[in-house]
Amino acid sequence: MKVAVYPGSFDPVTNGHLDIVARALTVFDRVVVAVLRNPRKAPLLDAPTRVRILREALDDAGMPAGRADVATFDGLTVDAVRSHGAAIVRGLRAVSDFEAELQLAHNNRKLAPDIDTVFFMTALEHGYVSSTLVKEIAAFGGDVSEMVPSPAAAALHAALEGRR
Repeated sequence: MKVAVYPGSFDPVTNGHLDIVARALTVFDRVVVAVLRNPRKAPLLDAPTRVRILREALDDAGMPAGRADVATFDGLTVDAVRSHGAAIVRGLRAVSDFEAELQLAHNNRKLAPDIDTVFFMTALEHGYVSSTLVKEIAAFGGDVSEMVPSPAAAALHAALEGRR
């Protein structure tokens, strides 16, 4: 079975992230979306909320149950990937993403020569979306409903209301 791990913070998950999962499922038998619990970062949404949102979003998007899973991890990405016997999946929106992702892929390859990184281009309609941009737009009261799945939009709204 070909397994891939798609690591990230997913704070929040965007439609571009879901697009990458869908594309990866055309190549891999199973994709584990791995939510990073990083104590050095202060995410807007806590890890359990991000996991719940991802599960709901994958279900709502019709991702096959058992083929698109969600897990959390901390520490090195390669350790999480190795625990699943997987490859790494990453999404690319622009050349600037490629430069940063190439550096990460080389570092991961140095740490774990047996683990490959596979890149998927985000669909054109999602190429401008980032979690950071979504949070900023939402914080100023903007409509992000076309950028994120509905569970993410609801969680963003609730989290931002709690901060006001």
